[in-house]
Amino acid sequence: MTCSLFVTADWLAEHYADDDIQVLDARMLPPGQEKVRDIQAEYRAGHLPDAPFFNIEALSDPASPYPHMLPRAEAFAVAMRELGVSSEKHLVVYDEGNLFSAPRAWWMLRQFGVASVSILAGGLSGWREAGYEVATGDVALPEAEFEASFDPAVVKRITDVMVISHEGGAQIVDARAANRFYGEMDEPRPGLHRGHIPGSLNVPWNELVENGQLKSPEALTAIFQRQGVKLDEPVVASCGSGVTAVVLILALTSLGVENVTLYDGSWGEWGSRDDLPIATR
Repeated sequence: MTCSLFVTADWLAEHYADDDIQVLDARMLPPGQEKVRDIQAEYRAGHLPDAPFFNIEALSDPASPYPHMLPRAEAFAVAMRELGVSSEKHLVVYDEGNLFSAPRAWWMLRQFGVASVSILAGGLSGWREAGYEVATGDVALPEAEFEASFDPAVVKRITDVMVISHEGGAQIVDARAANRFYGEMDEPRPGLHRGHIPGSLNVPWNELVENGQLKSPEALTAIFQRQGVKLDEPVVASCGSGVTAVVLILALTSLGVENVTLYDGSWGEWGSRDDLPIATR
C-alpha cells in the first residue's frame, strides 16, 4: 500500500474511523525547553482521539551516550506492541504543528518496516484550527502486532562520516541554524564544541517548513540549490541529535531524491569529541 507523505486535517477527520488508520502523537521538545515545559502533561491536556504518545526520547537507545540514537529493531517492536501500534496499518503521525519532530517519527517507523506512514499537515495546531475535537488524558490501547525489520545502510556511523568529510563521495548536509553551524553561539546541549563537520553544507530545517508542512517543490529545490546541495548526488543528513535532519530527508524524499541517509549521531556525537576536526566557516 502506498500513501502520501502528508494528509490534511479534513482527510484525516473523514477517515478517522477507518479500520486501517491509526494516529500517533509524536510531539517533542527542542533541547532546553524540558526545563520549562512538560511535554507529557501537554499531551494529556489535549491530543487527537485515541492517539498514543510516540515518545521519541523514550524510544531512543538507552545504552547510547548520545541523544535520540535509534534503538534495536527488537526493542522498538516490543515498545510499539505495548503502545498498541500495528505495523500493518496506515500510521499518521503529528507534532504540535511546527514539523519539528513528526518527521523523525515518520522516518523511524518507515525504517523499522512500516509500509504506510504519513504526517498530519499542520499538526495539532492545524487540527484544532480546523475545528476538530481533541481528547484528554492518557491513551491505553490493547497490545497490537508489530513486526520490525531494519536496514543498517540507512544510517551512517561516525567512521563513515569521517571518511566522507575527508575524501568525499557524498554531501553532508547539516540542518542546524546557521549561527550554530558557523560556531557563532553555544550549542543548546552543554559540553559540545561549536562549529560543523568539515566539508558539510548548511540547510537550516525551518527554512524548508511553512505552516506545519513542507514548502512547495519549487521553493525546496531553490533552497537546496542556493545552499550548494546537488540533488543528483548522495546526501548524508545531520543536525544536533538526528531529529531535524529528518526534515531534510523528508524534503529530499518529496523531491524524489534517492540515496539519502542519516548520520544519527549528528553533532551530539561529533561535537562531543576532542579528537575530530571542526570547521567554523
